[in-house]
Amino acid sequence: MQEYTVKFKPQNKVISVARGTDLLTAAIKSGIVLNASCGGEGLCGKCKVIINRKEVLACETIIEGDLDVIVPKESAQEHLILSHEAEEFTKGAGFERENAYPFSPLVRKIYLELSRPTPDDNSSDLERITDELAKKVEGLSLSIKLGNVKHLGEVLRDSDFKVTVTVGYKDDSVEILAIEPGNTSLSNYGLAFDIGTTTIAGQLVDLNKKNILGTRIAFNKQASYGADIITRIIYASEPKGLKVLNESVLENINEIVEDLCVSQNVQVGEVNGVSFAGNMTMMHLLLKIDPTNIRKAPYIPTAAFFPATSLSEVGVEANPKGLASILPGVTTYIGGDIVAGVLACGLADNDELSLLIDIGTNGEIVLGNSEWMMGTAASAGPAFEGSGLICGMKATAGAIQKVRIGKSLKITLDTIGGGKPKGICGSGYIDLLCEMLKSGIIGKNGKFDRDKKTDSLRKTAAGYEFVIASGAESDTGKDITIDEDDIENLKRSKGAIYSAIIALTNKVGKNISEVRKMYIAGGFGNYLNIENAIYIGLLPDTDRNVYQFVGNSSLAGARMSLFSHEAFKRAFEIHKKITYLDLSTEPNYMDEYVAALFFPHTDIRRFPSVQL
Repeated sequence: MQEYTVKFKPQNKVISVARGTDLLTAAIKSGIVLNASCGGEGLCGKCKVIINRKEVLACETIIEGDLDVIVPKESAQEHLILSHEAEEFTKGAGFERENAYPFSPLVRKIYLELSRPTPDDNSSDLERITDELAKKVEGLSLSIKLGNVKHLGEVLRDSDFKVTVTVGYKDDSVEILAIEPGNTSLSNYGLAFDIGTTTIAGQLVDLNKKNILGTRIAFNKQASYGADIITRIIYASEPKGLKVLNESVLENINEIVEDLCVSQNVQVGEVNGVSFAGNMTMMHLLLKIDPTNIRKAPYIPTAAFFPATSLSEVGVEANPKGLASILPGVTTYIGGDIVAGVLACGLADNDELSLLIDIGTNGEIVLGNSEWMMGTAASAGPAFEGSGLICGMKATAGAIQKVRIGKSLKITLDTIGGGKPKGICGSGYIDLLCEMLKSGIIGKNGKFDRDKKTDSLRKTAAGYEFVIASGAESDTGKDITIDEDDIENLKRSKGAIYSAIIALTNKVGKNISEVRKMYIAGGFGNYLNIENAIYIGLLPDTDRNVYQFVGNSSLAGARMSLFSHEAFKRAFEIHKKITYLDLSTEPNYMDEYVAALFFPHTDIRRFPSVQL
């Protein structure tokens, strides 16, 4: 088969591929992740590249010769987010509740100095170890695999019966994972992961000192095969699709593992435990479990909880004998990430009525207290994560996160990192909608006032659009705009989340004013302006003191369960305790949703603080 060479700039990546390969596939194989929220169907128009000064879609371009390809900034996803940005994205709930459970890490390394066998002490080598361990690990049965027994006699005698035993909590027992000569107990590390549809966040921790050593975030490489879980489930059902998606997420994970270990001077073989939290589809893809039935009625996952297993079986490139622990989910649409969030913010331990809201592609919501909990999920779409919008982007460097429109309709904005704007993230869109409403640029229905006297509002072949930053002001050299289709997408997203909150509280006979805490989860919440979110009708108009940002609560919960076996057991109790409310069968939900498709709402009495 004939092959051609493709050169990608400015990444300076060169790859040889077979004739007939599409350019999107070639980019992925070369390590360049292009924006392709439609999964390469040619619908989103995000994977634009330049060939011979002509702009084309990578997914629709077939390679039939050697090519030089220029990848514009807006078309390529960034790689790892490092340092302060990652710390900012992942801050939140767990830090306040880190000591809510006793320190009993997923994996421990215990140094033993054993007595040597004598005629009066003829216990077997294995009994000698298990008897000594029983003094240090109480209340649980011990198990060991045959492979750790075969050379045990040699290890003990070569080390003068001074060994380090690595043990890990595996369900309701403790398994002996490894037996090493000498004292290696000071080197024991773990990783907590939040496996999100859009981003993957990982933290390296010291399992001896209970310290966080570093944080990294990467954009999920699966995004090249679809922006949302439905398109990925469809892709997974194709030949080799599941394998491709599994390998993509493992590439993300292993790159984070390597990067964190190198930065902290830790050997990857010293990583003995990893805890994962994520939505149900992401966990199926991570574990290479067919997710097909998740999108087929009656929408049942293969598993809602998963047994602890070895890192080698999952495919994590760390200590192959180390343990992988996966937080349980509830149903198809309430996954381990939400259970982890409930654990992290303490909703299940609070006597007062509380609400957890995780705003993402699906708006997952849990209402309850220490006695009961009910959860639901609204199909909000990816708009608040920057997908499906003309100039939308993730909340990373260059994203417009704050917008103000003055009396003279002058626009001022702030970007994450302070540089030139590249696009608009979710919190920026909320600010923008609020400011356009206040200044009369749009009305309650989300339509532009075409008579508004401003150069920023202009007519195009597709309709009207509003310019937030000109090409001269932007990092991409292109105008950053919003049009009425964008506004409609955002209106539907905010309507879905608000109506789900109200439907959930109504279902249990509660009023929103009775909720004493509203936890806002996700990196999105770090930049969210509560007043503006209320103004557009995304969040209920209630006492502002009840709102609390908890950052990436999924990662916080994964970390807590890594540090404490008791915390993991509590997560398992939470997963059993949450009752799922299916909004599609809830009689009043559609009425609530339709009523929420205005800014802020058709019933302005629900938003007494909003003056339009």
